[in-house]
Amino acid sequence: MIKIFRTIDGNVHQISEAQEGSWIALIDPTATELLEIAERYQVDVDDLRAPLDEEERSRIEVEDNYTLILVDIPTIEDRNEKDWYVTIPMGIIVTSEMIITVCLEDTPVLGTFMDGRVRNFFTYKRTRFILQMLYQNASMYLHYLRIIDKKSDQVEEKLHKSQRNQELIELLELEKSLVYFTTSLKSNEAVLEKLLKTESIKKYPEDTELLEDVITENKQAIEMANIYSGILSGTMDAFASVISNNLNIVMKFLATVTIVLSIPTMIFSAYGMNVSSKGMPFADSPMGFVFVILFSIVLSLVVAFIFRKKDLF
Repeated sequence: MIKIFRTIDGNVHQISEAQEGSWIALIDPTATELLEIAERYQVDVDDLRAPLDEEERSRIEVEDNYTLILVDIPTIEDRNEKDWYVTIPMGIIVTSEMIITVCLEDTPVLGTFMDGRVRNFFTYKRTRFILQMLYQNASMYLHYLRIIDKKSDQVEEKLHKSQRNQELIELLELEKSLVYFTTSLKSNEAVLEKLLKTESIKKYPEDTELLEDVITENKQAIEMANIYSGILSGTMDAFASVISNNLNIVMKFLATVTIVLSIPTMIFSAYGMNVSSKGMPFADSPMGFVFVILFSIVLSLVVAFIFRKKDLF
């Protein structure tokens, strides 16, 4: 899909034909659309395809007539009717006339610009537009990190009530999301550092403060991701220890019960053997059955009392 936007009279409008100072947004484009844009604006088609590869790394490449900026952006992936957080690449191609963005999905990072919800946004101010996108991207990471933190708290509350595999798998998925976020944010940080040194991207004095805000926001997102990842990892380890300890308690209780119940089993087994009754206590007594039952109960209670004293029950 190809969408073209341009700032007209201070407002962002979607237009049908690209003009100088426009923004071309390619959202999950087809091969035909990529070739069309590549031929029209003299952009290498491989650079347009690069953001469509989910494994592509963040980087900046400076060509003769354009600059490619590739960053990772956060997105939501629906699996088993649950929302999980992953990252995908987004490409920003800056030419002398316009900006081209390429992404696999219609991401909220760009959606805010398309809807005109970003202040002081102009499609023809290319440097500021790049910085505003990067700032919005870092802010989206922070937003999703807060959601992940709240989700982990909710799962933790469920685990306090009952330890089930489902909750542990949810915590594992959240931890994976944090690993993806941390890796992507560090890659984006390298891109921002290189952006400071890239001469092809003009940095105007009024944009210097915005660039500093972008770097600060990205560093804050990295710190939050590291903190949440450490907390979640510690929580996983703690619950793993709790579950293991609970299993040990159950096994100890079952072993104790088995020993106590084995005492009457041994006595009854001896009396059930097909041997002469002369050597068996109470064998000739009319109350022998009752005596044997009472004896086995008393002996079991004594053993149970001893185990109770040793805190094995």
